[in-house]
Amino acid sequence: MPWAESWCRQARIPRLHQTRHHRLVPIPTMLFSKLVAAAALASTAFAQSSTKKLKWFGINESGAEFGEKNFTGVYGREYIWYDLKTIDQFLAQGVNHFRINFLMERLTPNSLTAAHDKYYLGNLTEQVNYITSKGAYAMIQPHNYGRFLGNIITDTAGFKTWWQNLAAVYKSNNLVVFDTNNEYHDMDQQLVFNLNQAAIDGVRAAGATSQYITPEGNSWSGAWTWVSSGNGASLVNLKDPQNKLIYQMHQYLDVDGSGSHAECVSATIFSERLVAATKWLKDNKKQGVIGEFAGGVNDQCVAALQDGLKYLADNNDVWWGAMWWAAGPWWGDYMYSMEPTSGPAWSGILPKIKGYFV
Repeated sequence: MPWAESWCRQARIPRLHQTRHHRLVPIPTMLFSKLVAAAALASTAFAQSSTKKLKWFGINESGAEFGEKNFTGVYGREYIWYDLKTIDQFLAQGVNHFRINFLMERLTPNSLTAAHDKYYLGNLTEQVNYITSKGAYAMIQPHNYGRFLGNIITDTAGFKTWWQNLAAVYKSNNLVVFDTNNEYHDMDQQLVFNLNQAAIDGVRAAGATSQYITPEGNSWSGAWTWVSSGNGASLVNLKDPQNKLIYQMHQYLDVDGSGSHAECVSATIFSERLVAATKWLKDNKKQGVIGEFAGGVNDQCVAALQDGLKYLADNNDVWWGAMWWAAGPWWGDYMYSMEPTSGPAWSGILPKIKGYFV
């Protein structure tokens, strides 16, 4: 660790030590080497123990939302659920939060207020129950961008009903987290506020009172634009009677923040893009989580990821954690894939970032 190396340099461990009579006597070479080694170990241990950690170490499980141009879809052909064996592999690496991506239209075909499709709900519930039985969090996450059947959702009452019906299924599971919707974008800001509030109201009306809810913002819920987009000024007024809101933001490190490039802007771009959102959280006494983040498997991105995660951990009074994008059986050699064990990020990123989490 660079910090530990710096500590040893600053300590200036001498080749001489003082006796009770203050007479300087040489330390035997072997003893000196042992002292240096012990000091190095102690400094490393101190550095590790004093490093702040994040509560949630998350992974996005993505695939059940695939084939969204065919809203019904065919399981195994247009979309896929997640391999429970890989859940175990992530758990063994310290991951304790799984953001489960799926489509609203497949859960309630044709209408926000329709009955649940029993097979799609059954698959979702199988994932949730398996994850939470292991003591990890499962985030229920409709990957819909504030749309239903391709149209912007304007029926806030129907959206509340959709959430009330789904939350009722999991109201007794304290390890479930409800994400109102993935990445609202190009929408009226008041509508984004109204949909978030409707989701919160629906979850609580279902009797799910102990679970966390993560409202998302407009403009793809970007952390770097959280304040400038108007999300901060608007969503600060969301109300939850249980006071368990954790604002979800996303942050990629490429030139346009889209997560479509393997290259990162700089070795400090992650932390730089978090500054304004962090100030907003602190100023307004709110809590936040990075629901999506990623960078390519290269030295600059690794440095940027480590710098940003350290920044989040240093501010863990307001940041709960971060969730890598993404894993899932059908990602293949996608540049950010962390699917065990073939995904590039499984071996190229995971070992270098997991130390920042619980």
